[in-house]
Amino acid sequence: MRKIINSAFISLDGVTADPSSWAVFDSDAAEEAGQALNALGGMLMGRGTYEYFADVMPKQAGPYADAINAIRKYVFSSTLENADWNNSVLIRDDVVTAATELKQEDGGDLMMYGYGRLNQTLLAHHLVDEIRFAIHPVIVGGGAAGRGNGKALPLKLLGATPAPNGVVALGYQPPAS
Repeated sequence: MRKIINSAFISLDGVTADPSSWAVFDSDAAEEAGQALNALGGMLMGRGTYEYFADVMPKQAGPYADAINAIRKYVFSSTLENADWNNSVLIRDDVVTAATELKQEDGGDLMMYGYGRLNQTLLAHHLVDEIRFAIHPVIVGGGAAGRGNGKALPLKLLGATPAPNGVVALGYQPPAS
């Protein structure tokens, strides 16, 4: 069974929105992220994440861009007309059922970026197996903090890895259902 792993950038003041405008993502981070994507079986994306990456990444080159352009992308949206970016599959069905079926398939684990509605839905149905926050050494001073339902979710620390650029990557496991 495959795992669903959520990976999100977060600023020191708790902002997760629009990381492209503030995240510390240098060439070392891009190479590491590309290697991580190459080990996966696919990515899960909501409409907003898909639209951002589909607009930006086909114009890019390098280890990260090559990996994200090549990986299978499962796009969950009831409003998106089509998913034309390379190796993308549009899923309009019930999110919980579709994600459950994807987890049961053979292949590498599934990555989901960000901390939006798709992640919240999968967390609420105990489908997320691991959460990774990359805490960036910046104060954004505005923007949306993590979105939630107001209920605390206790997590088990799996590991912490500091990078030379000041980012600290944290891995957590949410409680089982």
